[in-house]
Amino acid sequence: MISDSDLITLVRAYNPHTNDTLIRAAYAYGQQMHEGQTRHSGEPYFTHPVEVAALLSEQRLDDATIITALLHDTIEDTKSTYGEVSDRFGEDIAELVNGVTKLTNLELASTESKQAENFRKLFMAMSKDLRVILVKLADRLHNMRTIKHMKPEKQVQKSRETMDIYAPLAGRMGMHWMREELEDLAFRVLNPEARASIIRRFITLQKETGNVVPKITEDIRTEMERAGIPGEVYGRAKKPFSIWRKMEEKKQGFSRLSDIYGFRVIVDTEDECYRMLGVLHRRWSAVPGRFKDYISQPKSNGYRSLHTTVSGRDGKRVEIQIRTRQMHDVAEAGVAAHWAYRDGERVSNPFAVDPSAWVTTLTERLDQGDDSDEFLEHVKLEMYSDQVFCFTPKGDVIKLPRGATPLDYAYAIHTRIGHSCVGAKVDGLRVPLWTRLRNGQSVEIITAEGQKPQPTWIDIAVTGRAKSAIRKSLREEHRDRYIKLGRELTRVAFEHIGKKASDKALDIAAKELSLQDGSQLLEYVGSTEISAREVIAALYPELMEKVTGDEVDAARPVVGLPEGAQVKRAACCLAVPGERIVGIKHRGDGVYLHGIACDALVEFEDQPERWLDVHWHAGRHAATNAVTLSITIGNSFGVLGRICTLIGEQKANISDLHFIDRKPDYFQLLVDVDVRDAEHLHAVMTAIEADSDVASLERHRDLSRKP
Repeated sequence: MISDSDLITLVRAYNPHTNDTLIRAAYAYGQQMHEGQTRHSGEPYFTHPVEVAALLSEQRLDDATIITALLHDTIEDTKSTYGEVSDRFGEDIAELVNGVTKLTNLELASTESKQAENFRKLFMAMSKDLRVILVKLADRLHNMRTIKHMKPEKQVQKSRETMDIYAPLAGRMGMHWMREELEDLAFRVLNPEARASIIRRFITLQKETGNVVPKITEDIRTEMERAGIPGEVYGRAKKPFSIWRKMEEKKQGFSRLSDIYGFRVIVDTEDECYRMLGVLHRRWSAVPGRFKDYISQPKSNGYRSLHTTVSGRDGKRVEIQIRTRQMHDVAEAGVAAHWAYRDGERVSNPFAVDPSAWVTTLTERLDQGDDSDEFLEHVKLEMYSDQVFCFTPKGDVIKLPRGATPLDYAYAIHTRIGHSCVGAKVDGLRVPLWTRLRNGQSVEIITAEGQKPQPTWIDIAVTGRAKSAIRKSLREEHRDRYIKLGRELTRVAFEHIGKKASDKALDIAAKELSLQDGSQLLEYVGSTEISAREVIAALYPELMEKVTGDEVDAARPVVGLPEGAQVKRAACCLAVPGERIVGIKHRGDGVYLHGIACDALVEFEDQPERWLDVHWHAGRHAATNAVTLSITIGNSFGVLGRICTLIGEQKANISDLHFIDRKPDYFQLLVDVDVRDAEHLHAVMTAIEADSDVASLERHRDLSRKP
């Protein structure tokens, strides 16, 4: 374990004015509070906070952040209190430690609706002090580095949480090195075979061609010296997950993937960035469509660089980033560069963004009363997406996520423009509303009075802002019907626990769920954006079923059924535990469970008395829930046997299999697989998708089989 003196040495290396007395006191206090506690590995627990602090010292962060890292688990896991931390180390540090504690207590990997609300809380915590997230990210990184000591099921849960939330969040904050490492550590758990396959192919490639990284690095360095441009060159092979993602996106095998090496050129000035770009393009052929100028159009987190791909030595494509030292500091630290030190002084980096302004761009919709699911959708898109820049007819720039459509563009200008949109022109030509916009295009929106958002627009739009506005308009149009259905669902749910769904109770629940009033609550329940179970949980948490890991009785897999009712999974959607469901009563035939998005539910919209608010029993379900997978595989020797083996390795059983199309080069088949729950199904599908001979995979749903 790193000693307090060693940690102070690390901090003093970039900040000679550090308060070593306070850091030493925090170290001693944390060690005392965690005395006797151990990690899964058997090591003293305090090794974890110390390693988190060391990680943050690598980012050259301020004393308050380092001390928070040392104390981040004290309030949650020891007898320490907020008041005691405040008395010893000050109110600011106590607030930071308390903020990390609150984030730790969020169950970010839980159901979609709860995940959405927790995501909202996470971003609200960020808006108070972004350093809370910096400590949490470092905490997660160290936990992922030592994840092998956890139970297998816990490893999968933490890895999926990391892949879905923490890795993209690190990337959105500009900390790309951390994003890459988090993704690869999670990839190692979630799909070890795919990762091992890529590493094996890398080793084979190096045996065939040698290690080309130092050779190409030397080629670039020679051109720099010849042009008289001072600077540094770094090269590396990309991480296995990064390569796997490119293979998935481009639908290419490893042998056809070209840009698996990345190089970075760091120069002194912005002018030299563009000079170096010219040097590279004169020496090697630039790959068309692969140049990005993030210096003139920086990302919202402050990231600036020139990106280009060239055909380098032996025709190999290599990706090169060119930036100045100050740009590099922001590229490495992202938003955290605001607190960074260099040569003993807080860095005044012109490219570092103001953290409070950056968080505001992500949380500006919090005050608009949007529901949690829409907020989650918006934030995930914000984190994952790159940007395209389009121009208005007047020349103004509109930033949109990659894949955005003219409909997203219209709503980005104004909600009124989006609502009245009937068409669009791109570069002067009329195009459909589902057209994907590209960088540099000029877009003109055509509007008409009386136009209203259409339900199909939900599938066309990709931005959270557009989807939210469309949903809100559609919800208002069908508001009365949703309220009627919501009232029936809540009435049944309240009767089940012996309570009455009074107007007062609904108003109080609405307040707890951050909604305006009971009417809006009923509207959201009726539109299935909030479940009646969540309403009850907000009012009577003590009556909610306690979550346990016990085996669930296969005969009674759900909660909320009438006494003695028989339950079946509707064959049209075959919902599995972990997915949001509703029950539909059938006279003489029991209750059928449908997934919340099942198209068959449309038939029952005018029969609210048949709807039941049900949810899956918490605990471990038996692997008896059949789902149908539609798989297209290459027609080559041994592929089908390999797919069956992959399913078996995930401890899932094939209950039926039949071919629906046979061609000389491919087969399409339907496979019935018995799984425990949604997480088990995800693991099975991920394992199948990773096979290089699987052309497509999707969950098959058959409305002709509806009850």
